[in-house]
Amino acid sequence: MELMELLTGRRTYRRFLQKEVSRDIIDEILYAARLASSAANKQPLSYVVIRDAKKVEDVFQCTRWAGYLPPGDGQPKDGEKPVLFIAVVENLSVSQDCDTDAGLAIGNMTLAAWNHGVGSCIIGACDKTKLSAMFGLTQEQKLHTVVAFGYPSHKSRITDAEEPGDIKYYLDENRDYVVPKRKREDVVTFL
Repeated sequence: MELMELLTGRRTYRRFLQKEVSRDIIDEILYAARLASSAANKQPLSYVVIRDAKKVEDVFQCTRWAGYLPPGDGQPKDGEKPVLFIAVVENLSVSQDCDTDAGLAIGNMTLAAWNHGVGSCIIGACDKTKLSAMFGLTQEQKLHTVVAFGYPSHKSRITDAEEPGDIKYYLDENRDYVVPKRKREDVVTFL
C-alpha cells in the first residue's frame, strides 16, 4: 500500500473474521515493533504473543471494548473476537518511562499488520493484574497494553468532526465504525 493509504486505512477494528493470522505475518509485526525508535536506544519493551484459541479467549475475558458504545454494540461477540493478542511489556529495570517507546512500537505493529489486511485494536482497558499473572510477568515488568489482531469483518472510516469536541465514534446503519477526526485547522497552528 502507499503510505497515506496505509495510514488512512489503519483504523481500530473490533469485529474479526475467525481466520488465523500466519506466523510469517506475526513475525513481521514483531520485527516492525523491534524497528521502532527508542529513547536513548534502551529498548525497554518485550512482547507476549497469544495465539492459542483458549488463551486468546482467556485474554479476551480480561478486556473491555469501545467505551463510547453500549456493551452490546462495542464488545465483539462469539464469531467476531480477535484471533491473536500481542501484549506490550515494559521492562522497568531498563526504563521507568516507556510510554513513548510503546506508542512508537504499537504504531509500527499495527501498520505492519494492516499492510497485510490484518486489523487491530489497542486495548488499555483491561485487567492488567490478572493478565500480568497470566503472562508470568515479574515485579520488574509492567503490562503496558494488549493489542488485538485479526482480519476485520467490518469497515472503519474517518469523517471530519463537525465541532472540535465531537469526537465520539459510532456505528453507522451497516454496523461499520465512523471515526470523527478534528479538522486540521482545529489542531494545528502555524507560526
